[in-house]
Amino acid sequence: MTGITHTTALWYASRATGVVTMLLLTAVLLLGILVNRQGRLPGLPAFAVTGLHRNVSLLAVAFLAIHVITAIVDPYVTIGLAAAVLPFISGYKPFWLGLGAISLDLIAALIVTSLARARMSRRAWRGIHWLAYAAWPLAVVHSIGSSSDGRGGLVLGVLVGCVLAVAAALAWRLSRAAREIPRAGRAAAALSHMSARKADLS
Repeated sequence: MTGITHTTALWYASRATGVVTMLLLTAVLLLGILVNRQGRLPGLPAFAVTGLHRNVSLLAVAFLAIHVITAIVDPYVTIGLAAAVLPFISGYKPFWLGLGAISLDLIAALIVTSLARARMSRRAWRGIHWLAYAAWPLAVVHSIGSSSDGRGGLVLGVLVGCVLAVAAALAWRLSRAAREIPRAGRAAAALSHMSARKADLS
């Protein structure tokens, strides 16, 4: 047994930060789904929910940055900086890493547009922030396909738990919306409400 070397430390760091990022992104998504029309969660005022959403989002971005950096500098495989942001050009598992690159690009777009929110129309800003809902499933599929860890054991358990949590939250949100609006507009109104809440929280 040779113990932890520089290379294995980078490997563990990349996997660990990937798992933590997945958990944090799931938490951000759940907050966007579960908050009510007043921007509150049970027991929390609106300002506390806004602060929680912002802080969890920033933490997710920090762990995502570490995940990407450690994956690039890990000498076990050659990924390269370009492959981290340009989809499907990596020589190592191009499809799965390409999905991760798209998810990263979408999150980067959310960050940039959030910083430029004052210079954008609310409609354009909200439309771009719908991309947040695409980044999460892409990250899930990337996690499963890019490493054997994602297809078994603890990592798979974490991914399954994240998917089940989001599915349960969506079911709850849609059922709640179904009780509040006419049948014809149920699904569209629920999705519109989720997008509006994300805009208010960010």
